[in-house]
Amino acid sequence: MKKLLVLANVVFIYLPSFAQHSLEKLWESDSTTLKGPESALFDAKSGSLFVSSMNAGSVVIMDLKGHVIKKDWINGLHSNKGSALFNGLFYTAETTSIAVIDVNKAQIIKRVPIDSAVMLNDLAVDSKGVIYVSDTRTGKVYRVEDDKPVLYLENLPGANGLLTVQSDLYVLTSTSFLKVDANKIVTTIADGFESGLDGIVMVANNEFIISNFKGMLWWVKSDGTKQLLLDTRANGIMSNDISYDGKTKILYVPSFRTNRIIAYKVK
Repeated sequence: MKKLLVLANVVFIYLPSFAQHSLEKLWESDSTTLKGPESALFDAKSGSLFVSSMNAGSVVIMDLKGHVIKKDWINGLHSNKGSALFNGLFYTAETTSIAVIDVNKAQIIKRVPIDSAVMLNDLAVDSKGVIYVSDTRTGKVYRVEDDKPVLYLENLPGANGLLTVQSDLYVLTSTSFLKVDANKIVTTIADGFESGLDGIVMVANNEFIISNFKGMLWWVKSDGTKQLLLDTRANGIMSNDISYDGKTKILYVPSFRTNRIIAYKVK
């Protein structure tokens, strides 16, 4: 009996590590407004989504049900992709520069050029206002402080998705999920993914959802455990630079090819 109790306790302790997660589709936006939505950025303060309508060079503001609030909040951008908000400023990665937008004025106030960039992609801002931006074509990540960009990381094939958590920077290459600490020590969390990794969000302590733009969403833990949540490749529905509302547990997924944002409840 004692042996059975010990075995039961072991099973009970380890069951949570095998817990399966799922997504429940809540809604999808229409396809008439967005033109190549590359990223969707959830903003808790305004209760809205800032969507990079890349093929239109604009930012569209949507409510949390997928309805358009402002079709042309910002125009005149160049292939705008990943975005971030910090202290009333909206930052978005253009092809070779970072556009800085005053949120209240809805106006581009400046651009920060990255002289050697080829295709800037995702962008993240840490708690001190330091900007990190990936250059997918060159496999590099730049660090920008006081409008001064410096090369921060290199030799990262297909560098794309970025996420800052305290002093750590999480980076997606085309096939790997990495963590980079403040001393630039790189740890591989998980690899062997199909080429095309795109966006990262943290959904719990040491747990993440990452996207593959071809149409896959993965749940990944810091120990490398991973679970495929969704695969929409057969339907031509892409999964680009995602965003997450931790309070409602809703994941917002842009589909570049179908010009839609799709919302899922994370379970």
